Amino acid sequence: MSLFDPGSADAPTERTTSEEAFLQALLDAEAGLTRAQAALGLAPAAAADAVTAAADAGSFDVRNLARRARAGGNPVIPLVADLTAAVSPEHQPYVHRGATSQDILDSALMLMAARTLDATLAELARIESELARIAAAHRDTVLPGRTLTQHAVPTTFGLKAAGWRALVLDARDRLRAVRETLPAQLGGAAGTLAAFEAYGASDPLALAAAYARELGLAEPALPWHVLRTPVADLAGASAFTAGALGKLATDVLTLSRTEIGEVAEGAGGGSSAMPHKANPVRATLIDAAARRAPGLAATLYGSMCAQDERPAGAWHAEWTTLRELLRLVGGAARDAAELTGGLVVRADVMREHLALTGGAIVSERLSAELAGVLGRARAKELLGSATRRALSEGRSPADVLSEEPELKNTDLIDLSDLTDPERYTGAAGALTDRALARR
Repeated sequence: MSLFDPGSADAPTERTTSEEAFLQALLDAEAGLTRAQAALGLAPAAAADAVTAAADAGSFDVRNLARRARAGGNPVIPLVADLTAAVSPEHQPYVHRGATSQDILDSALMLMAARTLDATLAELARIESELARIAAAHRDTVLPGRTLTQHAVPTTFGLKAAGWRALVLDARDRLRAVRETLPAQLGGAAGTLAAFEAYGASDPLALAAAYARELGLAEPALPWHVLRTPVADLAGASAFTAGALGKLATDVLTLSRTEIGEVAEGAGGGSSAMPHKANPVRATLIDAAARRAPGLAATLYGSMCAQDERPAGAWHAEWTTLRELLRLVGGAARDAAELTGGLVVRADVMREHLALTGGAIVSERLSAELAGVLGRARAKELLGSATRRALSEGRSPADVLSEEPELKNTDLIDLSDLTDPERYTGAAGALTDRALARR
């Protein structure tokens, strides 16, 4: 837990990305390798049992391992020494047998990612469910549509919420696809699996497959020491998820402004100096996460330029970056689930705001209808002058237009209908229904 990262505090993904969780993933990767070798007759079953029993993060000193990791540049080296010492002498030769540090660390990163994505996907399911509820309840709740910060034409809150849900489902699909393909890593010193042959494996590819099964990860087609597709895929899907949740958050931040007040967080945060405030804290933390995620993803993408058969620097730059990105997105998903679960929608305020432009919010519709009667050029001229006059006189465009001689003698124009914002939402209802049909 960090004072600098309140958005991740107490989220399920904080536990799956903790120092202890990563240490356990490293130990699970080591134990899984010994079990895979035992399954193929390359190690005694007793050795597999002994290493698995010893591979308990609670029995190791995280801080001590971190200090000693500096000497070799990664934490696997001191961990192997400690794990070896934790089993009896006859089983020690089967700890880390044939593997390189990157095999273990990459496999552990994938285990940590898998466990974290499982927690994040559960939060996305909560968010999707809440947004479906909101969109259905407000299918026909009309509010001003805004473009470039200004009122444009009417829309519905149901359609807005359905759009948020569509992004969440897009994020879910991307994270699921990545989760299902997270691979184990096994290649030995330079990705040839040669050491495993030296230790008696007649089919090293079968060992790689057995290792993946032991860890519950996908079998890699190739060792991917310098082929960083799995990490890049995690970066892309995670950053997309942060952005998808960020869209929801930034809309809530805008609509919950004091002077707008169309929505509110169900449990806003307080201020240290202004007791009247109920700050949209959940949306604020999500927005912050969405701003940080692209930079972290960029670092991971940059690490794809990994030289030779084992990289120096590029690989090392991934560890804390990937951990932070996974933790960040998981915290944002937790906050978004709480936000959507308690979101207050003020339909009455939305309705009031439709009148702020004095009916000009439906000028698009008036323009189209008047063009059919007066022609496009005359309709544009008349509507422009009527709108300016209405603003200067504090009247509605409908009142001004009703006085125009050209419109008094036609029964083709019903100004009361044409200027009703709630009758100009287009296919918003049908689009909301279509969006909600997606599962």
